Amino acid sequence: MIQKRLLGLWLWLIVITLQVGAKGDIPTTLYNKLHAYPISSANYSVHVQQVGSATPIVSWNSSVSRSPASVIKLLTTYSALLSLGYDYRWETQFYHTGYIRKGVLRGDIIVKASGDPTLATENLPGIVSQLKALGVQKVLGNIVIDRTLFRVPNKNNSRFDQNIYSPYNAMPDAIMFNERKSTLCITPSGRSVHLDRIDNDASYKIVNNLQMVSGSCHGNQSWPRVSIKTDTSQRSTIFLSGKLSTQCGPRTVCKVISMPHRSFYYALKEELKNQGIYFNGTLKLNPMPKSAHYLFSHYSDTLENIISTIAKESNNVMARQVLLTLGSKFAELPSTTFKGAKAVEEILGRYNILKGETFIANGSGLSRRSRLTAQSLANLLDHAALHYGDRWMNTLSIAGVDGTIKRRFAHSSVCCRAWMKTGTIQNVANIAGYVEGASGEKYVVVVLVNDKYAARYGQKLADSVIEWVANSL
Repeated sequence: MIQKRLLGLWLWLIVITLQVGAKGDIPTTLYNKLHAYPISSANYSVHVQQVGSATPIVSWNSSVSRSPASVIKLLTTYSALLSLGYDYRWETQFYHTGYIRKGVLRGDIIVKASGDPTLATENLPGIVSQLKALGVQKVLGNIVIDRTLFRVPNKNNSRFDQNIYSPYNAMPDAIMFNERKSTLCITPSGRSVHLDRIDNDASYKIVNNLQMVSGSCHGNQSWPRVSIKTDTSQRSTIFLSGKLSTQCGPRTVCKVISMPHRSFYYALKEELKNQGIYFNGTLKLNPMPKSAHYLFSHYSDTLENIISTIAKESNNVMARQVLLTLGSKFAELPSTTFKGAKAVEEILGRYNILKGETFIANGSGLSRRSRLTAQSLANLLDHAALHYGDRWMNTLSIAGVDGTIKRRFAHSSVCCRAWMKTGTIQNVANIAGYVEGASGEKYVVVVLVNDKYAARYGQKLADSVIEWVANSL
């Protein structure tokens, strides 16, 4: 009789052990939802904990290192916030050689690049106005750009995937300009076509073989065929071909095809002309000489706005600019991606945030070598919420409101109750941030899915977790 009871107890313990082993630290109601998806439970991590609590509510594979994709941007942006502060601005300095007399600058204009992620065409009128305010009416020299702050590959795009000319593939540079994007507007005009280089970017060539045709604007005559060739000096040519209906409206081509120092030079040269300052020099790339004289500075947007853009829009090149900037603050110049990654590790290491295998690569997530654990992300998010609160949370994409989850939760109970950063590459579908539970409390939520079915089911699995937190906690 005793043996039968012991045998029954032993079998009961086996069943309980198997159930716990299957579900781990996932409540049954949530486990049943996740188990419905054809994704191996070994291929995803889920971590949920109330902000400020040391005990997780859900901890499934939280210490397993996975490919983070763009959620690794949280490490880059939060490190920048911790070390530089919300109000930090990049300073691009302008100097000159020679001397200024009677409105004539007999020397070069020197641009000391700072890695400003936001420098753009819209800033040039103000920059040239500052030069004009100093009495300069004529420049008898060249425009010299010192881009030695960063040491990065001398190429336009990262070639992460086959869409090599897409803006998300842009490479960083000390003299980043217009986020390295070149924009061409194609407008039918009668039997011909008008080509407008937006931002006065004359750094690339155009070969127009478009055939203008009559008829409606649809099918193979609704959009020009675009191909791009880039030579060894990173000078690109856009080839336009195919048929385009005369009834079509403007068509815009936005690609990463030009070195930013060239785009900046041509745009600055045009603005000098617009404001009546004579310039007939050329572009030079050289370190700033010690004898140069300071003219003025241009300041970027605030770090707060920049990290918000990075998080909400998942802006890769801005994230890379921030990483390299951190490298310039914590290591000997010039900064490199490696130095930037080490700076992030050093900054977050002060707060014991990183746990398990971590490899930051370029800080943007556009890498298949990057590694990160859900526990590290949870530690970072909890630390940020406790120290910066809503101000930090609002730099993330807000469910149903903006950024990468504007549409994802627009008609969900999660709308306006989640602040998240997404990360997606092939076989990876991740999300991390905060969710307001039914109790009104805020919860850190991290879901990392690395699986061959991630593209089809990864977002659905993550949404099930997020909705469970919003409706059950």
